[in-house]
Amino acid sequence: MPSRYYTFAAAVIAFLASVALEFTVLSQLITWPLIAITGFLSLVGLIDVTQTKQAIRRNYPILAHFRFFFEYIRPEIRQYFIESDHEAAPFSRAARSLVYQRAKRDSDKRPFGTQLDVYAPAYEWMNHSIAPSTVESADFRLTIGEQTAHPYSASVFNISAMSFGALSANAIRALNLGAKNGNFAHDTGEGSISRYHREHGGDLIWELGSGYFGCRTADGKFDPVRFAEQAQDPQVKMVELKLSQGAKPGHGGVLPGPKVTPEIAEARGVAVGVDCVSPAKHSVFSTPIEMLEFIAKMRELSGGKPAGMKLAIGHPWEFFALAKAMVKTGITPDFIVVDGSEGGTGAAPVEFTDHVGVPMREALLLVHNTLVGIGVRDRVKVGASGKIVSAFDMATTMAMGADWCNSARGFMFALGCIQAQSCHTGTCPTGVTTQDALRQRALVVPTKADRVFEFHKSTLYALSELIEAAGLIHPNRLRPEHIIRRISSTEVTSLATLYKFLKPGELLSDSSSHKVFAYYWQRARAETFTLVA
Repeated sequence: MPSRYYTFAAAVIAFLASVALEFTVLSQLITWPLIAITGFLSLVGLIDVTQTKQAIRRNYPILAHFRFFFEYIRPEIRQYFIESDHEAAPFSRAARSLVYQRAKRDSDKRPFGTQLDVYAPAYEWMNHSIAPSTVESADFRLTIGEQTAHPYSASVFNISAMSFGALSANAIRALNLGAKNGNFAHDTGEGSISRYHREHGGDLIWELGSGYFGCRTADGKFDPVRFAEQAQDPQVKMVELKLSQGAKPGHGGVLPGPKVTPEIAEARGVAVGVDCVSPAKHSVFSTPIEMLEFIAKMRELSGGKPAGMKLAIGHPWEFFALAKAMVKTGITPDFIVVDGSEGGTGAAPVEFTDHVGVPMREALLLVHNTLVGIGVRDRVKVGASGKIVSAFDMATTMAMGADWCNSARGFMFALGCIQAQSCHTGTCPTGVTTQDALRQRALVVPTKADRVFEFHKSTLYALSELIEAAGLIHPNRLRPEHIIRRISSTEVTSLATLYKFLKPGELLSDSSSHKVFAYYWQRARAETFTLVA
């Protein structure tokens, strides 16, 4: 019997034992209190196991109520003895509560004013207009791949890449059904398209990593025929080449053989029970020009769907080399998703999680500036991901240059994730990140899909209210000057002056006053990712 049911089983056994003691002389004085207590616990356990709204109660009957009790009194304990609601680890209790409230359609309003120190360095706010606007619809969208045969009308808020295998089957089902109901996109992650992605027909962005899962030959090479078969499925709206992931860029990974179940093997096109390797780098290209040619090939094989890439920024000259390859070949990706180093993962070495890769804002700024500087920003849409869960997170990110935002852990919270941080152990208490059939049974798909839908809808509504307050009609009108940051107790500045933004075409003359570009741009080459001396 799984350990999470020990408490429930013990209550039942105690109840039966108490009934047996009824017939003994020595138990006459304690039988009825014992029967009452154990009977009550048995009833609570039975209700917990059979209800469908809370996964943690289904997996941990009776014990879950102790968590709720301590969660209820924790604000007082934290306030006086431990920490504030806004200390992040990695997401603060306030941030998680906001997602839970919006996902459950509970009130997300707060009384008594802000709990933030508005005079602390790094505090940010949005300036409002004296003449607010009226936004007719919060269903903000953009068109990606306008020059392709099948451009995609995307929401500005979508589910970031999370693979089946990292997430449970029920989590994938719920995410995709929520995306279907809300008309937004669900990124498959590099684990490819599983049967669970297909059940409800929600829009998919197929992410292709270095393992070429879902379109690989027996020896792990890219199979163009299999890729075309998958990519031309009407449910797949865009194809995305994954170069790196924010939480562990340049690392790759291995799914041990014992964890490669028949379902995972089916989705990825690998052997059951054999180590599933994601190499640190791709084998189908080795230069910037070859990489762009491969993206163009992905677009062609997909039947003309938008093709792009996802990457975490590392060496700036490597992205500069890619930009120079765009200028030289005329090939541009339809989109680029920038993944910040603060992004999440199921498992990664702590050194990579904490100290490798560029944070999202600096990475986004470099990508946006480079595309503006070579005059192709209007042809390449830019997405961004990395700890985005609120409308203000979206507003600041889009003001920095993003066309849309992705969220992974935000939608995990909507599924019921409690930030137990046991994703890599297979013992997720809410059934989100486990392949254990009993644990993931606790995640009831229709209920959680509705919460995914509501979180997306409520977040975009909150974004619309911010846009109206700023006097705008769409978040694509946000600019760096709309967001203000405190530098010190007596100094503030807008993001427009805090960060340096290039002018259109500024890099085409091979020069820029921006120090990063001034130092590395002229030493980057379209033919190699290596910095030229």
